[in-house]
Amino acid sequence: MSEAPSTRAERPRRGRLILAVVVLALIALVIIHLVRSKTQKPAAAPQVVTVATAIIGPMPETLSELGTVTPVATVTVLPQLSGYLTAVGYREGEEVQKGQFLAQIDPRQYEISKRQAEAQLAKDKAALAQARADLVRFTQLNERKSIAEQTYADQQFLVQQEEAAVKADEANIAQFELDLIYCHITAPVAGRVGLRLVDPGNYVTASSQPGIAVITSMKPTTVEFTVPQSALDKVLQRSKSGAQLPVTVFSSDNTRQLATGTLYAISNQMATATGTVTLRASFPNDDEALFPNEFVNVKLLVDTLQNAVLVPTPAIQNGAPGDYVYLVNADSTVSVRKVTLGPGDGQHTVITAGLAAGNVVVTDGMDRLSDGMKIKASSARPASNAAGASAATSATTPAATAAPASAVQRTRPASAPGTAAPGQTSTAS
Repeated sequence: MSEAPSTRAERPRRGRLILAVVVLALIALVIIHLVRSKTQKPAAAPQVVTVATAIIGPMPETLSELGTVTPVATVTVLPQLSGYLTAVGYREGEEVQKGQFLAQIDPRQYEISKRQAEAQLAKDKAALAQARADLVRFTQLNERKSIAEQTYADQQFLVQQEEAAVKADEANIAQFELDLIYCHITAPVAGRVGLRLVDPGNYVTASSQPGIAVITSMKPTTVEFTVPQSALDKVLQRSKSGAQLPVTVFSSDNTRQLATGTLYAISNQMATATGTVTLRASFPNDDEALFPNEFVNVKLLVDTLQNAVLVPTPAIQNGAPGDYVYLVNADSTVSVRKVTLGPGDGQHTVITAGLAAGNVVVTDGMDRLSDGMKIKASSARPASNAAGASAATSATTPAATAAPASAVQRTRPASAPGTAAPGQTSTAS
């Protein structure tokens, strides 16, 4: 009777022991599986990227703006008197020289008026001669007290009147001579004459619109463009120092270089609506590549930075810390490096702070990069000689750059999608 209860008490203890053994065995199996899976999982492959080395070189500071070809002179030739137009002496679109015959107004009425004035002059001269002869006699009689003093004074006044009449006649003749000159219309400036505005046979009046012709000077010519007020200070400093700032003009599609010239005038007021100032550059335009009122792209070389740190523009990223690059470390990892940008030429950008010459940066393959990630550089090509040559060429020829911008060029590419949030890492400055 006493053995039965003890047997029943041992059974629960044995069941709990078996259950504990089973649980321990399951835990051991899970741990073994995890360890084996961890040891068998391959390591993540390094990200393949393209890198370049920061170099020292020159960088031109250019302003890229839109401009308009503005002729030195555009003259509308207006008739200065009335009459029938009898002849036109120019061919539409041809080059004319200053003083060249353009058109003829019928001069006959002015020739008749001139002859009438000449006849009146002869009459008044005769009257003046008679008055002077009488004055001589009256002077002798007055000295002898043979005539009244008033008669002598009246004769003096009469001589003065006749002299004035002669001068008026001479002025009338000069006016009619000028009218005859105005009948023969000539070019006031040298340039290209436009399309004919009036045909022979029409009656024209003084200053009648649209005029006889329009002449536009072709060479030399100028280009007007505007710069923002933020860039004006440096332009003024360079201009006041006596430097000749070179200006290069490109076609409206920015594919062809049209002409090179120099900046020669800065406006004296700023446009309050746009915050810009108008500048004018002069060009010889011997080949007449610049056409009046043509829209062009203008590049003004303000200055050239020497010994600047240059990196390829694609290396520049923009995100939470601002402008940054992926700096390649010695252990083939990358770190986010905040940088301060200077001017650029479309291919390379100046780094004013944050990098030194010789630093290696990532230029391509940044889509999946994050701070501290392992990388594998493919054909590490330093931004070296090619960049330096490009910058040097740009310094001498400021036009050899990319599309125009509205101020000193600074390239800030947007960060590629998928870039790790660099703001979550501590960045070096």
